[in-house]
Amino acid sequence: MASAPPTSGTLRPTRLGVAFLGLIVVTLVGCINYALGLGYAVTFLLGGVWVAAAAQATRAGRALSGRVTPPASAVAGGTAPFAVRMESRGPGLTVLVRLGPGAEGMGRVLAGGTAEVTVPVPTPARGLLHLTRPAVAALDPLGLWAVWQPLPTPAPLPVAPVLEEGAPPPPPAPGAGEEAERRGPGPDDFSGLRPYQPGDSPRQVSWRHAARTGSLVVRETDAPAGTILALDWAQTASLTGTEARLSRLAAWVEEARRMGAPFRLTLPGRALPPGVGEAHAAAARAALAEVQPWPAPATAPRRPAPAPLPGAPLRFTLLALAFALAPAALRQPAWLTGLEAVLLGYAALRTRRPLPAPPSWALGLLAGLGFVVLNAVYGTLLGREAGTALLGLLVCLKAAETRTRRDGRLLALLGVFVLLTHLFFGQGPLAAAHVALGLVGLLAALGRWTGPGPESGLAAVGQAGRLSLQAAPLMAVLFVLFPRPDGPLWQLPVQAAQTGLADEITAGEYSTLAQSRDVAFRAEFGGPLPTPEERYWRGPVYERYDGVRWGQVRERFGSPTVEFYGPTLAYRLTLEPGNPPWIPVLDTPTTLPPGAFLTTAFQAVSFSVGGSRTRHAVQGRAARLGAREAPERLTLNLGLPSGESPQARALAASWAGLPAPERVEAALEWLRAGDFRYTLTPPTLPERDRVDAFLFGSRAGFCEHYASSFAFLMRAAGVPARVVGGYLGGELNPSGGYLIVRQQDAHAWVEVWLEGRGWVRVDPTAQVAPGRVTAGLPSALARPRAEAAPPPAALDRVALRFDAWQTRWNNWVAGYDGPRQRDLLGRVEAGVGGRTGLLALGIAGVLLAALPLLLVARRRSPALDPAVRQLNDFARRLRLPRAPGETAAAYGERAIERHPEQADAIRAAVGAYHRARYGGEERAVAELRAAVRKVRGR
Repeated sequence: MASAPPTSGTLRPTRLGVAFLGLIVVTLVGCINYALGLGYAVTFLLGGVWVAAAAQATRAGRALSGRVTPPASAVAGGTAPFAVRMESRGPGLTVLVRLGPGAEGMGRVLAGGTAEVTVPVPTPARGLLHLTRPAVAALDPLGLWAVWQPLPTPAPLPVAPVLEEGAPPPPPAPGAGEEAERRGPGPDDFSGLRPYQPGDSPRQVSWRHAARTGSLVVRETDAPAGTILALDWAQTASLTGTEARLSRLAAWVEEARRMGAPFRLTLPGRALPPGVGEAHAAAARAALAEVQPWPAPATAPRRPAPAPLPGAPLRFTLLALAFALAPAALRQPAWLTGLEAVLLGYAALRTRRPLPAPPSWALGLLAGLGFVVLNAVYGTLLGREAGTALLGLLVCLKAAETRTRRDGRLLALLGVFVLLTHLFFGQGPLAAAHVALGLVGLLAALGRWTGPGPESGLAAVGQAGRLSLQAAPLMAVLFVLFPRPDGPLWQLPVQAAQTGLADEITAGEYSTLAQSRDVAFRAEFGGPLPTPEERYWRGPVYERYDGVRWGQVRERFGSPTVEFYGPTLAYRLTLEPGNPPWIPVLDTPTTLPPGAFLTTAFQAVSFSVGGSRTRHAVQGRAARLGAREAPERLTLNLGLPSGESPQARALAASWAGLPAPERVEAALEWLRAGDFRYTLTPPTLPERDRVDAFLFGSRAGFCEHYASSFAFLMRAAGVPARVVGGYLGGELNPSGGYLIVRQQDAHAWVEVWLEGRGWVRVDPTAQVAPGRVTAGLPSALARPRAEAAPPPAALDRVALRFDAWQTRWNNWVAGYDGPRQRDLLGRVEAGVGGRTGLLALGIAGVLLAALPLLLVARRRSPALDPAVRQLNDFARRLRLPRAPGETAAAYGERAIERHPEQADAIRAAVGAYHRARYGGEERAVAELRAAVRKVRGR
């Protein structure tokens, strides 16, 4: 058979490749909608892997060639095993052979080697079997792309009729006499030698003659004509239908072949002379196959049952899937983690032992129960926690019912999707490391499902890692340049945990937050840092009091006045996920980020915070707030519940004759001299007369105790007062030059309204524990009057360096959003001289990132043996590809037929190749190289 030339072929994605691309599109939409910075990186890495796989497939396809060898015979109702021999003059690869509908096979060709794949082609009916566009495809290591090469179409294969079961014996031979005196082909007497023909029995070959002459010859025998079977179409006239008659003749031919009896065959319009042996039987079957009329087209054969799943790839996939699911165990119910472990473990155990597959009804019942229980636990199935938990359960159920290779590949893709859902809960360096390792493992699992043989897990991981490294430059360029929208495409519930300041406070609210070292936000300043006394981060304002709780006011009041003074302070806040929708600000903001606004209580609000990490650029100045305030608001800030805390009311009434500023100072002095204690564990206060119980009883509390009691005293004394919540202080990170404000820095203070001065900040906690302002919470608890925080210990310094590195990660990877992208590109645009230069730089970046992949696609893998490399160069110079398995001598003869004018040079090159490859001569390779150069290329 002629060989298919190793041309460039047709590059097309496989079904798995299309599904992989669909996964990329889905994850990209999710990253856009939920602003997942690290998700963009992972998505673009997947896109780079998709492109890198195309380059790998292109490289493999350029070096692939093949030929098709049909079987000696085929019978209707069965299959015809076609042998496809392939050769790779490049890297090792997996190939997919397609000879027609329902006729596919896979094989693996080693680098620079050959392989043969047997493809059974269905033969549903008698006649001539024509292959429909036979082709071979070179697959990339993950099976995402295929480079299709057409195979030479062999001659139509005769499909013999089905042998009749229980057929009578062949008809008897004619009688003796003159007929018996004549002779014909038969097994009896030697009559001479003839050249070997395909199908001749090896027992008839004259091996002695072959050893002497080097050519195969066959001994011919003859027999009296009276012993020759006469198989005639007319002898089957008693049967009905052409196919029945041909089936009987086919049974007689097979019986004659089995007995070694000579026979002749007479068919309508055709007669085979007497003969014997395999070749004669094959000719008879071909003649029977071509008898017309052709039978009606048979129905399409049923799809064969899928082959048993190889255990090693499935176990590897289950392991990679378990690694992808692992972080969910830290946040989902323990029973769900246990159920998922049981499902994955049972699926893995089935690859080792013959255990029954879980019935579909049982898996469906588990899925239904999971829906019900998860909805009861989370109250919904659409939120972040509930949705990811339900997805993990469904993926594990799919793993338990995996039965085919397609299911195995689908598991790997679902594992990638599960891996990306963890980014809803964190995008830090540890999350990135988990995603990177999990992604390599799942890509390796895809690679293990590609190809017919069990490739080792270590080799698959290495291949997946190389593809990821090749995709990294393209991922980096797309990560920087891909446009980032400022808002989501749609809104879905994310169920972000509200871990920051609350909408209302009671005694004990802030002391609970003070026990958490979780970061609330980080602040970077464009100039000098404010002093500790100036680090009051204003948050919610609580003006409504019912005796127990302080709450915010939703009524509309007139806009108060704002009179700015002093220098402008510029800073940038990075708020961690889970914060309420207000922005903690210093002083009074003069510039707020887009979408944010300032309420009439001077509270900065933005509804873009909460579900993810957000960055806000703020400018502010000191200001006189509310010098002219709405009377309705002042009245509200004088209100107290009737009959509440009479002792505190009486104390405040004793100051009523003083001017308002002196009333404030009298209350502060009373706190300073009252032997109060600053603590995170104060005694529980009663529901009634809470202020009296604190001021005249326990005298131990946290900031909300002091702020609430002081605001009560001020209102009872006739001074409008309200409680302000926020944060106080912040830890300086010397490695990054920014402040870290933690949840433990949550603080509450009081604002009193004074005529002509407006709202004035008063911190009653500072009268009891001034160290809370100057030294921070940990120092103030141990030493209430500390003047400065102690220097950080060695472990704290290490933690601060790690926080600085993580902050840079958050800013440039996890938090790389639209504003930061525009800021970066704006600076680059200014450096390259305008938008045209920026566009040219972007195009150059994309081309440079794609250059390694282009080189991979164009690179040829040299053969390991230098003599074989020179022979391949020899074939390229002649532009005459070698056929798979073709020897150098046979190739040389074919090359001389094509280029007779170079016969001497070709023979010299072939002789030098034989000496270099088999002679062991040291200078033979150099002689071969020189001989190849003498061949003129065309």
